This record gives sequence, C-alpha cells and structure tokens, in this order.
Amino acid sequence: MKNTAITKQVQEALLPNNVLQDLLEGNNRFVSGSMQTVDNSALVNQTVGGQFPKAVVLSCIDSRVPVETVLDQAIGDIFVARVAGNFENIDILGSLEYSCKVAGSKLVLVLGHESCGAVKAACDGVELGNITDMLANILPAVKQSSDEVEGELSSANEAFVAKTVENNVKLTIERIRERSSILKQMEDDGDIQIVGGVYMLSTGKVEMV
Repeated sequence: MKNTAITKQVQEALLPNNVLQDLLEGNNRFVSGSMQTVDNSALVNQTVGGQFPKAVVLSCIDSRVPVETVLDQAIGDIFVARVAGNFENIDILGSLEYSCKVAGSKLVLVLGHESCGAVKAACDGVELGNITDMLANILPAVKQSSDEVEGELSSANEAFVAKTVENNVKLTIERIRERSSILKQMEDDGDIQIVGGVYMLSTGKVEMV
C-alpha cells in the first residue's frame, strides 16, 4: 500500500531516469489493472506541511487523460500543468521552472495524447474567440506534419493528426529548452530530464516519442 509521501531526502536522492522509469512502470500498472492501493488519508496528513514531487507533467486538459491515474501516482508524487494542446507559454514555463528549480522535481514530461481535440482543431484551422490564439501555439506542428504526411491535411486524416500530436510534443520540448534558460541549464547539468510521450486513448499506454 502507498501510504508514505515523498520526503525531501527521498526526492534529493532520485535520478531523472529513475523517475521516468517509475512513471512508465506506473502506466504499466494502469494498463494491466494492477494499480497500487493508496491510503489517501495518510498522504493528506503527511503533505500538509510541504510537498516534494518527483516530476512535473505538462498535459492536455482532456478528461480522458487523468494524469495521476494513468501514471498510477498519488498525492504528493507529481505536479501537473494542463492546457488544451499541452504546449508551453510563459505561465506554463514559470510553473515548470518552479516545479524543478524551486521544488526539486527531477523530470519534465510533456504528455500529448491520441486524437487530441485541440490538435484536430488546429489541423482544421478553427477560429473561435480566444481559441484562435490558443491554437496558434500548435500551428508549427501542423505545418511540420503537412510536409511529412500524405493525404488530406485535415482532422479527417488520422495519420496527419497522429503525426501532429507527436510533432507538437517534440516542438514543445524544443521551445521549453529555448525559452527557459533555467530548465536548459538544469538539463545540461544532469539535474533534470525533459522528455515527451503520447498517451494512447485506445490502449491506455504512454508511448515515448
């Protein structure tokens, strides 16, 4: 049973690659239906005075991707930043920097997902209120995919959408490194890793990209 929250001492001893493997093992438990039993009351009590999460996950807002659940993580284990299309902006970057530089997390996981609605909307050039500006963050991935995939360049083309989901994750990682000198330096020093994955709605599996 998971009934002990991560302490500062435990967090400091973690290595980025070990944290990644831990998250992937948690996803394997989710897929196999063998998730850990959690004593939430104990974890609530232990984390009142502070938190020492091992990772921060940048995810889409999609209700079908409850991050802690699909990675089999509990209270105090991970930070989660969510925005439709799982891209970075100044607020997300500040949140990632806080997670790693201030709070000690060892891993940044950019997690896209299969059949992402925001990506589909960007592929279709949707324009609606503030959604228009939001989708502009995904358009670089759309453009890259248009040069890599054959067929119709719209959400009707599943291969185009899948490639754009993947490219959006990869480009987001590149921009995180470009736009955050703090996170890039931490990664260069080996203090953190910045990695990407795609959650498959059809299987529940996280596939690294």
